[in-house]
Amino acid sequence: MEDKEIVELYWQRDQEAIAQSQRKYHPYLTKIAYNILNDAQDSQEVVNDTYFKAWQSMPPQRPSKLSLYLGRLTRHGAIDVYRHHASQKRQGDAYSLCLEELEECCGTQHEPQQVLDGQLLAQAISQFLRTLKPQARAMFLGRYYYFDSLKEVARYCSVSESKAKSTLYRVRKNLHEYLKQEGFDL
Repeated sequence: MEDKEIVELYWQRDQEAIAQSQRKYHPYLTKIAYNILNDAQDSQEVVNDTYFKAWQSMPPQRPSKLSLYLGRLTRHGAIDVYRHHASQKRQGDAYSLCLEELEECCGTQHEPQQVLDGQLLAQAISQFLRTLKPQARAMFLGRYYYFDSLKEVARYCSVSESKAKSTLYRVRKNLHEYLKQEGFDL
């Protein structure tokens, strides 16, 4: 079933929308949640919450790309669960590692002004990503949006792990320079 048809089912309040979403996107959503949480049970709960959040938000939302919409809901839900767990205990996992790598080039947002500049930073990062070659962009998004392991990024980009690691290092370094040129104080 196509995304538009599934979204229409949500709008009609037909419970088949959830079943169709599960059939089409369950592995994709589970992977996103698991990459952040590294726990199968928590990941499954986040994915189930995603379907509930989708049910609650459509209408009024009418996403044109259902996979991205559900993926974003899953990602935000998993990050919320991660933060809850992390506040209880510190974990050295893929999510933390990815954030630490990005902090080197993007800084952190603790001050109110920095939080307000978050949207401008996101726009600048998007502009920077558009300048990258497709493979470097895929590596960056895979690692820092989907939190895939280096091994996984290397596999789907058909490169060695060391090449993926060095490419990501160069991209982070270039991103840092780009952001400085754009006036971000990092």
